[in-house]
Amino acid sequence: MKKILVINGPNLNFLGIREPDIYGKSTYADLVDSINKAAVSKGLEVEIYQSNHEGCIVDKIQEAYNHFDGIIINPAAYTHTSVAILDALKAVGLPTVEVHLSDINSREEFRKFSYISLYAAKTICGKGFEGYTEALDFFL
Repeated sequence: MKKILVINGPNLNFLGIREPDIYGKSTYADLVDSINKAAVSKGLEVEIYQSNHEGCIVDKIQEAYNHFDGIIINPAAYTHTSVAILDALKAVGLPTVEVHLSDINSREEFRKFSYISLYAAKTICGKGFEGYTEALDFFL
């Protein structure tokens, strides 16, 4: 059974509270439940992690080395700023899918560039929770 690490970045723990007009009214617990159900239905094992701290995300990526078959990451605001997360992904060399709940390409100009996309095998934007299901399909 393939083992996938799902990493969610800053402020995703405030889903349902933060800008519901952009991110919807579903909560982070709803997202976790959705990912877990999709993984079970596809025969994948997932570990889901969320942090508001860049260094903790880097540490979690490094811990994935030799323990996971792939990474799904929604780096949130770090998408546009974190060379450290990009370098960690490159260092562990695991297949990676980048996911964004909203369509970052149709938002503010600064959100249109993703450091993570320089490494990710696939980027999925604007599909809400379904984007994570599509990312799981990538690993089948």
